[in-house]
Amino acid sequence: MPSGVSPADYFGYELVGLGADTSPQFPVEVVSEDNEYIVERTSFGGIRKNHRDYSTTPMIIDYPCKSREDWEKIKSRLKPSDYRVDWVSFLQSFHRESSRGRFITYDAAVGYDKIQSYVASVRLLKAVMMEAEWVEDMYWTDAKLAMDMCDRMIGGGFRFDGAYLFCDLGYRGGLFFSPKRFEDQLHPVFKELCRYFHSHDMPVILHCCGRVIDLIPYFIEEGIDCLQPVEVKAGMDLVELKEKYGDKISFMGGIDVRLMALDDPKPIEKEIKEKLTTAKKGGGYVYHSDHSVPKNVSFQQYKRVIELVKKYGQYDP
Repeated sequence: MPSGVSPADYFGYELVGLGADTSPQFPVEVVSEDNEYIVERTSFGGIRKNHRDYSTTPMIIDYPCKSREDWEKIKSRLKPSDYRVDWVSFLQSFHRESSRGRFITYDAAVGYDKIQSYVASVRLLKAVMMEAEWVEDMYWTDAKLAMDMCDRMIGGGFRFDGAYLFCDLGYRGGLFFSPKRFEDQLHPVFKELCRYFHSHDMPVILHCCGRVIDLIPYFIEEGIDCLQPVEVKAGMDLVELKEKYGDKISFMGGIDVRLMALDDPKPIEKEIKEKLTTAKKGGGYVYHSDHSVPKNVSFQQYKRVIELVKKYGQYDP
């Protein structure tokens, strides 16, 4: 990268996300550190071990919420507050990026994936099966805070073009839990979130990793406008999804990030050419990789990817 230029400016990214701190706001503290790792207590109250450059998925050492009693103590901290927004720097970013014509989103992690910040995955999955009332209370409490903080930010001078919600619900082989559990517990929450954001003329993008094909009809019913990242290695086929659901929901992503790091440039060009040519027909597609771009993709390789996107993503005049 040239010095003094951000990736967003250099490559011409079009989305800028801003949001509020919807954690319990526990003090963040360093527990231990060495030349390779840093162990910290997070604002959620858990303990995580990261590489010092925060470039990989953290090791989760401890969770703050092991029972419903623990949740009730944490819940009392989840109240809207002006202290949850970095007003000075965020407003500066908002005005600067708006003047450049970028699409400003209100970003919020919600739902099952957000609650994993409180409750260990195995414990949470058991609760999904056996303690539905508790799980639904966590979903709704968190979602209400996300909406309340959006209200505060709008009232404080922000104008959002859309909402960008984050909730992973699957892995390579399928969903974390059955569609029925989703329908009963999280589906109504997503409906209300979409209703709220649509009332502010904000289309909703949902980031949802994994093989979540079985949930797409629910997403459409809820009012999700765009699904991202359409993860290839989890069996999410952009071309098939576009053909089946393209008249009801937009897609963002679906380009296999693993091909970007190959020495041979032909596979990634084939991937981009074939998928973009189909996905862009009639609109309803936003380019994105199907997952985070890993460190083994060089600057030159990524630069070539963006050049290919501009080449094959252009519409004929």
